[in-house]
Amino acid sequence: MQTDTFTFRFEGRRYSGEIDKPAENVAKAIIVIVPGYGKTNMVGGKDWKGLRNLFAEQGYACVVWDKAGCGKSEGVFDINQPVQNSASEVLAALAELKSRNIPGSEKIGLWGISRAGWICPLVIAQYPIAFWISVSGTDDKENFGYLLEKNFLIEGRTKAQTEMLMNEWRKGIEIARTGGTFEENLKATENLRKDSFYMYITNNYMPIKDGYLKWQEGIKSGKYTYEEKTELFIYVHGFDTILSKINCPVLAIFGEKDANVDWRKTKALYEKTIGKNPAGLLTIKTFPNGDHGLLECKTGGIREDLRNSDFCPGFYRTMTTWLNNLLEKGQ
Repeated sequence: MQTDTFTFRFEGRRYSGEIDKPAENVAKAIIVIVPGYGKTNMVGGKDWKGLRNLFAEQGYACVVWDKAGCGKSEGVFDINQPVQNSASEVLAALAELKSRNIPGSEKIGLWGISRAGWICPLVIAQYPIAFWISVSGTDDKENFGYLLEKNFLIEGRTKAQTEMLMNEWRKGIEIARTGGTFEENLKATENLRKDSFYMYITNNYMPIKDGYLKWQEGIKSGKYTYEEKTELFIYVHGFDTILSKINCPVLAIFGEKDANVDWRKTKALYEKTIGKNPAGLLTIKTFPNGDHGLLECKTGGIREDLRNSDFCPGFYRTMTTWLNNLLEKGQ
């Protein structure tokens, strides 16, 4: 494949990216990669390089860029960038693609993993996307509670211990949400904060009163909205309505050992919304031994050693077969 530079501006910053083109420079379509949570290493790096090669071999151009503060992209990386803002970032990149009239830009699709499960539908609601491949997608709420509970059990906590720790986690949010004090929150989450896995996943975060009060201010202002029953943060309000309005073909792929995102909830949500479209736009594929990143695994736990693991057999083939069938049908 041939790789060229791709840059665009968003909110006064220059974003640095790349366009991978088929060797013959004639693309069937352009696939925009929307990454998941955390920093990126796209330009000159290894992030999803194999996937990008695969798409180029199949005749698709592929567009990637690094998030703000990553690689050569300007700005400061924000781990808490709102998904709505991330969607606007993608839209800025799409506008640049169209303005350049790059071969394949008349048919642009999205490939997104994890956190992109919130971002891509927001983009599709504002731009005529040709198709969407969702990998380990999300429902409308945060996944941290599911992640904690699944990994507590994988790490050897008993059901009783896990229930106790999860009750403390939910109680801590309830206290903050209902105006409780920092001291009350600390007391209610004492065992949780001492748990070795919780310390690992939060990078040994030590709560501070100022941060707690800012969290409460965000709740009062409506910046953070929690569902009282589950104490889960709602990422996208009216998400089911947004999904129901999607009118492009969607391929949803899940690993059945995903210990990060509750794939069963997302699958059911997709079937209830996108799946109700009479045009039959939704295709779902699950891999029994796949983790959150669709690597073959034993437990799916975050700390499982996967250095010698590879993607689930059929993961790549599922995507290319689906895409090629779409184009053959003229969709």
